[in-house]
This record gives sequence, C-alpha cells and structure tokens, in this order.
Amino acid sequence: MTPWKAVFFVKNVPTWERVLRVVAALAVAVAALRMLATPSAWLVASAAIGFALTGLFGVCPACALVGRRLPKEE
Repeated sequence: MTPWKAVFFVKNVPTWERVLRVVAALAVAVAALRMLATPSAWLVASAAIGFALTGLFGVCPACALVGRRLPKEE
C-alpha cells in the first residue's frame, strides 16, 4: 500500500460551517494585523490559519476526535 492510499480524510464539517470558518478566519486575521506589535499577534494569526484550513478542507481534527461525522447522502 502506498503512503497516499493509507491517509484518507473524511470531511466532517458541513458546507455552511466551512463558510463560517473561513469568514471567522478573515476576521481573526484582521484582528492579528491590528495588534501586530504585540507578541500575542502570532498566536492569533496561528488561530486564523487553523480556522482557514479547516474551512477550506472541510476536515476538523478536533471534531474527528469526538466522533463527529456528516450524515450520509442517499
């Protein structure tokens, strides 16, 4: 088995929540830019990156840990 076939992520974030996460990421990124001079700006920027990635890919590792799954379409 090739390494790429061993890694398979199932989307566990619905579309409406993905859009909300990307919008939240933009808002948090703006907040990080506003407080650029403070050391905590790096932490806020990291949170924005995390929000954006979960929104773009539709996979949230924290949601997967608690067993969240999307309903199957028939």
